Amino acid sequence: MTVTPLKAVPANAAGSSELFQRWRRYAASSEPYEDLVQVASLGLVKAVERFDPDRGFAFTSFAVPTIVGEIKRYFRDTAWALHVDRGAQERARAITDAQQQIMARTGRPPTVDELAQYLELSEEEVLDGLQTAEAYDAVSLDAPLQSDEDEMSSRLDSIGEDDERLELVDEQATIFSAAKHLPERERQILYLRFGEDLTQSEIATRVGVSQMQVSRLLRRSLQRLRDLTDDRQL
Repeated sequence: MTVTPLKAVPANAAGSSELFQRWRRYAASSEPYEDLVQVASLGLVKAVERFDPDRGFAFTSFAVPTIVGEIKRYFRDTAWALHVDRGAQERARAITDAQQQIMARTGRPPTVDELAQYLELSEEEVLDGLQTAEAYDAVSLDAPLQSDEDEMSSRLDSIGEDDERLELVDEQATIFSAAKHLPERERQILYLRFGEDLTQSEIATRVGVSQMQVSRLLRRSLQRLRDLTDDRQL
């Protein structure tokens, strides 16, 4: 039978209400129960070692905040999936608690504006806190994921999709290499036509030549690129 440090704290002791509330909250987390018992026990041992009866305080009034502090430190340092600084962690917890309290009162999830007013924070701070809270838990990309067809796969298999543009990489590299052999003006006209998607009339205005010249230069440079790329592929 596992005996928790709470057994050493009377229910009517000063600060015991906070301790019992936090214990129920932390015990319901994803952290192993035995680990929480060990952490709380360590806090109790520290309280015993540091307690000075000559100061006239009851032991429980000193032990409760010591145990609570040890549990909070454990969650701050080890329970988060990603490293998050202490201030951001505390804000994320405050926002999570506020969400639960507002939802219990209104029966619906609170808006960002409601959270900001409740906590006296800016909406940007609330949004940052909500994002920080997502760093508490993480799921491995190799974790199994069951599909609708009862086929097991990993989360990594469900992320992203094939990029059809990858097939064009070699072709683009070949064209860019061949374009280096064209005169500078022809390279500029090709870029304006296919890079900036300008019309021949707009290119003529930009370059300072007639539209007929632009049309002729485009045909010539494209034919030259075909010849150069064909030579490279042979």
